[in-house]
Amino acid sequence: MTMKLHDVLAGLREVAPEALAEPWDKVGLHLGDPEQAVSRGLLCIDLTEAVVAEAVKKKCELVVAYHPPIFEPIKRLTDDGPWTQRRILAAARANLAVYSPHTALDAAAHGVCDWMCALIADSNGEGRPIVVKTPPRDELKVVVFVPEDHEVAVREAMGTAGAGGIGNYRECSFSTAGTGGFRPMAGANPAIGQVGRREEVAERRLEMLVPGHKLSDVLLELRGTHPYEEPAYDVFKLEPEPAVASEQVGAGRVLELIQTISPDALTASFAHLPETVVKLGHRGVKRIKSVAVCPGAGGSLFEGVDADAYVTGEMQHHQALDLVQRGKVVVLLGHTPSERPYLPIYRGLIQKTVAKAVKWSVSRADRAPLTLHDA
Repeated sequence: MTMKLHDVLAGLREVAPEALAEPWDKVGLHLGDPEQAVSRGLLCIDLTEAVVAEAVKKKCELVVAYHPPIFEPIKRLTDDGPWTQRRILAAARANLAVYSPHTALDAAAHGVCDWMCALIADSNGEGRPIVVKTPPRDELKVVVFVPEDHEVAVREAMGTAGAGGIGNYRECSFSTAGTGGFRPMAGANPAIGQVGRREEVAERRLEMLVPGHKLSDVLLELRGTHPYEEPAYDVFKLEPEPAVASEQVGAGRVLELIQTISPDALTASFAHLPETVVKLGHRGVKRIKSVAVCPGAGGSLFEGVDADAYVTGEMQHHQALDLVQRGKVVVLLGHTPSERPYLPIYRGLIQKTVAKAVKWSVSRADRAPLTLHDA
């Protein structure tokens, strides 16, 4: 079974809305045609030449690379250029689409940050975001004015195209009676009335919510079912509702533990992760009650955050030194080892969305650039 890429992207954005990404980030579609067909997708942390070759071998049409492969402007694409250019060129030649969620996936509900919290011993798996972000509403409201005797047909057509969903309810709508007025001019072909004469018609104002990615389909059905030559309708953007504390999302997390734990228990929470070499720093701290977490490099995000312990992939030397000297616990997991084990979780979330029709796999060629070396 295949899907259009734009429908797959709608599923990926449902898991991790791009508006949750940091302003400096380059999330989104990096390569590909939104109309191209997708039947297989490959998940990875870093898009390398080996990952591109793996995707081609597995006959994938889409690679979801956690780290944005195009971060700085590309001046040229040549076979003799650096590997960062060659991988893009190879992907383009293979007609591979490339998408990156990066910090949007960190910040999202059930994203990388929440996953890190859930690993920590004696935690309830729920932490408050360090930087709270309000995801935008994907929904729009379409208001159309339709003659009374055509209301049912227009409402059903819009509903079939995806309008009218609210939570576990479908075919939701609201309508009010009113009077529509118009004067057909020369060249018009009115369904009601005559050219040059003003008409007034008993109409209904029909309102329905529409997912943003379904808007084109809904408007197409609206126009095809509405009797008027020029249907009158409005599309309204809806403001997001502030999330309650337990549902807030955003960058990083601060986790308050149910019971205090030792630094060794904290490191043990992550020691089982593949590729991970846990580094621990502290000055005789016995118990930990609060933990700040961030995948990848959380150094700048941790500035101004007060916690007993800080867990991230990597941190600048002087920041780690300062935290330890101030009596804090620092746990470093390695940059990609703090991210890559999440990919199977990500695959499960994607498969529950509209993107479930795509066959997803986690890359085997994607590996951390540095590993522990025994001298």
